[in-house]
Parts: sequence; C-alpha cells; structure tokens
Amino acid sequence: MSNAESNRASRAAKLEIVEPIGKRVLIRKDDDKKQTKAGIHLPDKIEIPTLTGRIVAVSAQVDKDDDYPIKRYDRILFNPKHAIPVDLEGDNRLFVIPVEDVVAVFRREDESA
Repeated sequence: MSNAESNRASRAAKLEIVEPIGKRVLIRKDDDKKQTKAGIHLPDKIEIPTLTGRIVAVSAQVDKDDDYPIKRYDRILFNPKHAIPVDLEGDNRLFVIPVEDVVAVFRREDESA
C-alpha cells in the first residue's frame, strides 16, 4: 500500500462527529409514515410528517442545565420549524434543533422512578 493510500484509509476510518453548540440538540428524525393507523397505504408523494425522533447528541450547555431533563437516545416530540438539516447521510434525517423546540420526551413509567 502506498503512502497516499494509507493516508486516505486512515482519514476514512475517522468518523465525523457533529457536536451541537449552545442550547441545541442533534436529533435523528423518525421515518415518515407511509401507512395510516387504519392500515391504508399512502402513495409515495403523500406522507404523514413525523415530528418525532431520537436525540443523537446534546450540547454541553444543555447537558449541564437541569431545566432540560433530556439525554442521548431519548425519543422526543419536536417542533420542526427551526430544524437545521445536517448533510452527513444520504437520507438526511439528522437535524440540529434548539432545545426549546423539544416539546415532549417519551418515557416509560418505570424510567421515572
């Protein structure tokens, strides 16, 4: 393996990390639904927009703030109005959103104890 190939391989092995700054979180939006609750399949052009996702990363400022009881991997309901897309994936489901746009966290009853 040549030196140039070795350098490219080592760069490819390093993962790119997105760290939100300020009062923001990085989320992975859930897939849009292609089927209604009644079981009706929707055409490709029509989707039920989802406003749910999982937190991928939390900024240091949010992590230290007790007013925001959210953490990595929490499933959330969010307002997409201020969502900023992060272009790292082909399906483009990563978004940085202000923590104020997180409107609810889904928890199981046993988690709150």
